Order: sequence, then C-alpha cells, then structure tokens
Amino acid sequence: MIRPSTQARYMAGMVVDSTGSGMYLPLSLLFFHHVTGLPIERVGVIMTAAALFSLVANPIAGVLVDRFGARAVVVGGYLVRAVGFAAYPLVDSPLTMFLAVALVALGDGSYPPSIQSFVAAIARGADRDRLLAAQRSLRNAGLGAGGLIAGAALGLGSDAAYRVIVLVSAAAFAGAALILRTIPVPGGRDRTATRAGAAAPAPAAARGSGGYRLVLRDRTFLALTLQNVPTAFGYMVLSVALPVYVTQELGVPASLVGVLYAVNTVGIALLQIPVTRRLIRYRRTRTVAGGAATFGASFAAFALLAGVPVRPVALAGVFAATALFTLGEMLHGAPLSALVSSAAPEETRGRYMAVYQFSWAIPITLAPAVLTALLSLSPISMWLLLAAGVSGSALTMLRLEPRLPARAVHARVPDDPEVPEDSEDPENPEDPENPEDPENPEDPENPEDPEDLLEDPGKTDTDDRRAATATQKAGVE
Repeated sequence: MIRPSTQARYMAGMVVDSTGSGMYLPLSLLFFHHVTGLPIERVGVIMTAAALFSLVANPIAGVLVDRFGARAVVVGGYLVRAVGFAAYPLVDSPLTMFLAVALVALGDGSYPPSIQSFVAAIARGADRDRLLAAQRSLRNAGLGAGGLIAGAALGLGSDAAYRVIVLVSAAAFAGAALILRTIPVPGGRDRTATRAGAAAPAPAAARGSGGYRLVLRDRTFLALTLQNVPTAFGYMVLSVALPVYVTQELGVPASLVGVLYAVNTVGIALLQIPVTRRLIRYRRTRTVAGGAATFGASFAAFALLAGVPVRPVALAGVFAATALFTLGEMLHGAPLSALVSSAAPEETRGRYMAVYQFSWAIPITLAPAVLTALLSLSPISMWLLLAAGVSGSALTMLRLEPRLPARAVHARVPDDPEVPEDSEDPENPEDPENPEDPENPEDPENPEDPEDLLEDPGKTDTDDRRAATATQKAGVE
C-alpha cells in the first residue's frame, strides 16, 4: 500500500507543476510576440520547429529511466524546463527564442515516459489507479487555477507581468523537482534488476542500447500502443476541432467555447477520483474500451447536431455531447495509463513507456493539420471518422485482453508476489516478521499471490492467465 506521505508529496508536486504550466500555456504565443515583436505567425512556426525536440527527448528518456531510474529523469526534466523558462525573458531574436523553446521541449519530451515509470515504481495494483486518478484531477484543477492567475496578472496591463509569469512558471518546475526528489522509491531505482541479479544476469536489453529491439518484438505491446492512436486524435478535438465546429457550423457564440472547456476540466477535477474508485473492481481493459466507446458516442452526437435547425436545442446538445466526452475521458485516461505501465516489464519499463508515448506525441503533432483539413472537407465526416476510429480502438482493446499480463488487466493483482517496498506497513503480508513464507507462490494463505486473487470465476480464466504469463515472459526474454 502506498504511504500517505508519498502520495501527499507526489500530489503536491503535481499541483505546483500544473499551476505553473497553467499560468504559461494560455499566453505562450503572446509572450514571444510581445517580447520579440515578431509576427504571431512566425512565432508559431519557430515554436513548432523547436517543439520537435520533444520527439527526440522521448526515446532518450526511456533509456535514461532504465539506466538511472525514473525519479532521476523526472527531476532532471523539471530542472531542464526550469532553466528554459528562466531564459525566456532573455529572448531577443528568433535564434534565442528557438534555443529557449527547444530546451523546454527537451524537458517536455522526457516527462511522459519518466512520470509514468515513476508512478509505476511508487504505486502498485489498485494504488496505481488511484494515484493516477488523483493526478488527473489535481492537474486539471492546477491548470485552471494557473490560467486564472495568469489572466489576473495580465489584466494589470503591465509589460512586467509577462516576465513575472514565466519566471513563476520556472520556479514552479524547480519546486516540483525538489518535492518529487524527496519521494523514496521502494527498493531503490533498480529493485527488479537487483533482485533478479542475485539469481541470474540482467537481460541484455536492460543493460545495452539495443533495448528498443526488445519492445519492437513485443507484438502485444505494439498492438496496445497502436490502438491508442485513434483515441489520441479524439482527445485533441476539444482544443482543435470543437471550437471551430460549434462556432462556424452550429452558430454557437464564441464566448461559450470557454464554458465548454470548463465543463470538461471542472468535471474531471471533481469526478475523476470517485469514478476511478468505483472502476477499480472491473478489468482495466473493459473500462478503457468503455471509455473509447463513450468517446465514439459523443462524436456521433456532435455529428447529429449539424442537422438540428433549432438553435437552443443545438446548444443544449453541444453541452450534453461535451459532458459525454468528459465521461469518456474519465473512463479511459487513468485506467489506460495504469494498464500500459503494468503491461511493461519492470526492467525495461522506461523504453516501453517511451514507445507507447509516440501514440500520443504523433497525434498531438498532426492533429491541428489533420483535423482542420477534415473540417474543411466535411465536418460530419470528420466526426463519423473519429467515432469509427475510437470504436476500433475499443474492439482492439477487448481482443488484446487475453494476451495481456494479469497484473495489467486487473487492478487488484500485484505486479509480482514480492512486495518489499514498504516493510513498515502493518498491512503488508510479507513483513519480515510475518511467519508465512512470501517466496512460496503456491502457498494458499499468501494473499499477494496473483493466482489466488484470480480464483474468482468473474476474473480471467486459467487459459487466459497462462497466455498472459507466456506473453510476459516473452517480453522479458
């Protein structure tokens, strides 16, 4: 069980991080336009070119996580971004702007694989789902609070407000680094490698640079990664396609676009934790598939609204479809993150998370161009294409379920029978003073045995478990 102090420190770091990010994100283009005097279009091109460095940082971060531990990479990424933001007020030309944004992009690219690996290291089983749900909830709240603070600062009409905002964001990243640095990693940064090393050498992929070949040979994990691509495009509609669609096609006032964002962010901030608490009893694969199907229903609803001539009805439909989208996000986001990190072998989790992250990075990069092009061709076709894509993701997730490790499918199954991470926990059945033998996987009294936890007929059957075990071993070997 994750210690309350660990969870509190982790969530404090997320709040500090997201508040700083929320202060800067709404005015990123405006800041450099204001500081350098460059046209807004040119600022956008330079920022996009520099942001490509995040794609380079992603696989590098995967290697560093496996070699030095997730916590070190998370902290290092925060510090890199802090330095980059601190350099923003010094920008005075297109070149210095490119260099500063590229530095921040390197830190941004290292964040997803390292933070997912870090959460997997400090929380296991259902605790991982709960921590990820709390993270999504508080990050949405922090981003919203940061945006409000930035708006109030800019409302003062002072040129210094821009510089103060980016410097506060830099301080927030540095503060988050200091907070997360104090969180202990159970068993050290290479718990599994150290434990396995007592009996056998660590896998070559975990030691050498050829580790990504291991991931590319894991067909189940590659399928898990690819099925996320359509859904990642779906996530982007809220910021890219929806504002254009509702204002230009449905005639919704532009002032209400912000309210739609509030429905999404406030809904997640308030409901993500209680929703996840109720979902833990179900298979993660079923929950993720249900979330993708809910996305599909919301996209179909947006398509149907194009044929509604009555404006009040169309307006009500927009809010209902946005609420449905928000529900899909709550069902899909946290369980999928927990599922993917649990499906990856611990020795090479950094590389696995880096490969998986491309299923987000590529759609995020391409979504503005792809979605706007589809909107210009046929708005209804865009929504129906997105609905078909996420429905395909849902079906693929269900088909992958028997091939995934039991620990990935079921939140209540531990990552492994050994839990040496918290010997001070009075509920830890493998406490050194516990007379039962934690090393005996056939002990019927051992509550941490994954096989015992799967005896319930509503869970994966024996054949599924054997297939999942074979898949897991293939991924490690």
